[in-house]
Amino acid sequence: MRVLLIEDDPKAAANLRAGLAPEGHEVEVAVDGRAGLLAAAAGNFDVLIIDRMLPGLDGLGVLRTLRGAGVHTPALFLTALGGLDDRLDGLRAGGDDYMVKPYALAELSARLSALTRRARVPPPQVKLRVGDLELDRTTRTVWRAGQKIELKPREYEVLEYLLRHRGQVVTKTMLLEDVWGFHFTPQTSIVEAQISRLRAKIDQGFAAPLIHTYRGAGYKLDVV
Repeated sequence: MRVLLIEDDPKAAANLRAGLAPEGHEVEVAVDGRAGLLAAAAGNFDVLIIDRMLPGLDGLGVLRTLRGAGVHTPALFLTALGGLDDRLDGLRAGGDDYMVKPYALAELSARLSALTRRARVPPPQVKLRVGDLELDRTTRTVWRAGQKIELKPREYEVLEYLLRHRGQVVTKTMLLEDVWGFHFTPQTSIVEAQISRLRAKIDQGFAAPLIHTYRGAGYKLDVV
């Protein structure tokens, strides 16, 4: 993990660097706010550790400037300022975490690992596709073969679920639990009814069906 530490206290910086090195972390130190700002904007770091009280430009100013410039590297404030308002100011400035000195090195290391794990999680797909069917999750619109398809809210939710599990057989129980929020089997045919309505809109009038029934198992959305 490449870490940029923005800290003006040489002893504190040396101690932190020595503590993180055995875990394989490479720590680069910037000794004031402006140097830290330039390094963070230019460097390829996995995480930033920022002191609040820095010469030249304080830690809040550093992070606000970075966020305004589109730099979204995970950032943790490590500072002696531990009041509630101080913590809130740090988070509002764009901080992802906040720790108060003195600190436990093991906790700091764990928090850094958690920040980088979250940063690696890919964002959800905005558009889901199978064959000539496309669903846009931002606008909640559905198209097939260039034709817009109007869906009711529950129909949209069922289709989105099938698209997220494209190529897999989705059981009735999965749909009831994950789409309807039922954790029991109601004595109705609501799933079958929704699938029937979806078929009428998604498949009817098009060259090949995309929604397939597997008797006794469930449904699959795919090009077959």
